[in-house]
Amino acid sequence: MLSVIPNPARIALPIMGTSDFFPVRRVYCVGRNYAAHAREMGKDPDREPPFFFMKPADALQIAPGQAVIDHPYPPQTENYHFEVEMVAALALGGRDIPEASALDHVYGYAVGLDMTRRDVQDEAKRLARPWDLAKAADASAPIGPLYPAASIGHPTHGAITLDVDGTERQRGDLSDMLWSLPEQIAHLSRYFELYPGDLVFTGTPSGVGAVTRGQTMVAAIAGLGDIRLHVV
Repeated sequence: MLSVIPNPARIALPIMGTSDFFPVRRVYCVGRNYAAHAREMGKDPDREPPFFFMKPADALQIAPGQAVIDHPYPPQTENYHFEVEMVAALALGGRDIPEASALDHVYGYAVGLDMTRRDVQDEAKRLARPWDLAKAADASAPIGPLYPAASIGHPTHGAITLDVDGTERQRGDLSDMLWSLPEQIAHLSRYFELYPGDLVFTGTPSGVGAVTRGQTMVAAIAGLGDIRLHVV
């Protein structure tokens, strides 16, 4: 049996220090997972349980470390925001995963960005509509190479930053997460059966803001290197 259209390109992440690749299935993102960011978005971080949204896998934009790549400014927005995040890649799946064993499911980690049409999101919130148009733009999930947990362990602390044209705009520490990665995986697996190839974007610190064409973003996490994107 033949495909009636060309097969879509396979989405796969490079693995640091090897020629291997990690195929991607789904992309889950946790919302407002750093207290200061929750407050800057007008929410109370002490009362809100974790919640998630999704991006399509083909929204990933692979960004090799050190090299500057072009990042497209999407249509239908005048307020395009950056959000630097640590990304966890799952090698094992399951339902109702116990928090105590959740990290056993993680293959590795990468630097990522959850780019957002903020004006579109704000309107969606006002009208109680889904966030898809705000969060799922083409190339809205830049991501660097994966660092295997077998080599670096499971990061629980360390600086997470984003600079725009050499000026620091975001800074936090991975230890500032309201919900740890094991808690996120356990909670998410109550709603979905997770599978190998799933990614989890783990939230962003405070300082999110707009970027414009011609600017260059550098997103970095201690131990995971950085990614560099020129907005065009």
